[in-house]
Amino acid sequence: MAARCAVCGKGPQTGYTVSHSHIRNKRRFLPNLQPVRTTVDGQNVRLRVCTKCLKAGKVQRVKVA
Repeated sequence: MAARCAVCGKGPQTGYTVSHSHIRNKRRFLPNLQPVRTTVDGQNVRLRVCTKCLKAGKVQRVKVA
């Protein structure tokens, strides 16, 4: 499953881990994705959404009883 937000499309970025001796190793920074139940076209759907979109209110959670 791709590490990509279903709302804004935010995906992984690349960078380095840098040690004390400044040796650099490539790594990936993954977005903080959370599974969320929401309504899309009248149906309850489970999406993977980044926390920035959740805090901004771009997605409304659905209570499942």
